[in-house]
Amino acid sequence: MISLAYPWILLLVLLPLVFVRSNRKSEPVDAPVIPVGHWLSDMPGVTTQGQSVPRWRQFLILAGWLCLILSLARPQYVGEEIQMPVTGRDLMLVVDISPSMDEQDMVFQGRSINRLQAVKRVLDDFIDQREGDRLGLILFGTEPYVQAPLTFDRDTVRTLLFEAGLGMAGRATAIGDAIGLSVKRLRERPQDQRVVILLTDGANTAGEVSPEKATEIAQAAGVRLYTIGIGADSMIQRGFLGSRRINPSRDLDEALLTQMAEQTGGQYFRARSLPELEMIYDSINQLEPIEQDGQFYRPVTELYAWPAGATAMIWLLLMFLRLRSSQPRRDQTPEAGHG
Repeated sequence: MISLAYPWILLLVLLPLVFVRSNRKSEPVDAPVIPVGHWLSDMPGVTTQGQSVPRWRQFLILAGWLCLILSLARPQYVGEEIQMPVTGRDLMLVVDISPSMDEQDMVFQGRSINRLQAVKRVLDDFIDQREGDRLGLILFGTEPYVQAPLTFDRDTVRTLLFEAGLGMAGRATAIGDAIGLSVKRLRERPQDQRVVILLTDGANTAGEVSPEKATEIAQAAGVRLYTIGIGADSMIQRGFLGSRRINPSRDLDEALLTQMAEQTGGQYFRARSLPELEMIYDSINQLEPIEQDGQFYRPVTELYAWPAGATAMIWLLLMFLRLRSSQPRRDQTPEAGHG
């Protein structure tokens, strides 16, 4: 529906009537009469010889005045009510980018990809589904660093994730420091809304804060930890002496990751393949639902530009006609005086 932001401004439409009434009450005075188009014709108190202002020009002046008042009243189109998802969830994605994530034990469309490529592919869909959530991204190796602070801009988080490279943060794995930095970034947010999703393929091998201490800090701050251990249990390794079966996830500390999750009210997941990793993030979507009680709003489209534009066009037209009428015609020659 159409509404006006400032409807009281419409009272200004009556303003010309005040001047009309005041002009009628004024006493007539003698004024010089000069030809139409003379340079004095626009002066107050001067009447022109010839016809009065045409009705169509009066109509244009009135239409311009009405358009101006309408634009000042700020017309708007108010749409139907739309329910916005309200989540209040602050999700910090913590991703291991140590060199061990280069292990190619994940399979996508029949070809082997490394663990970080698999994480990027699955997180891409996960980020896309978290509409209304505030997402952040922390990458860690020997040291953690904030790649993207908490933001509603999911496209930026996705872009920064895909720009992450192996070994950018060092060659070790500082799980405790990564959790500590996550809690530091989340502690200013409301409680019961702080969530950390940690993904790693190894054990804590570096850092100033132990994972146990970082878990205690997270628990005290009301931060839930969802931990994901990624990596296949077995794969065939080919060499000069033949092939052998190895466990590429032998360094994964599942006991530690399980303890961290359970102590903070979260859950530990094991991702041995790309489909399992996809199912894990689907499960987290269910554990941390996106929508709560929605808030309603009506989209508003401003329409004042249309009457404002019409006012400008009418004004320009009147100025053009005025300039044109003030120019002397070429076919008119001054009359010679008679003695």
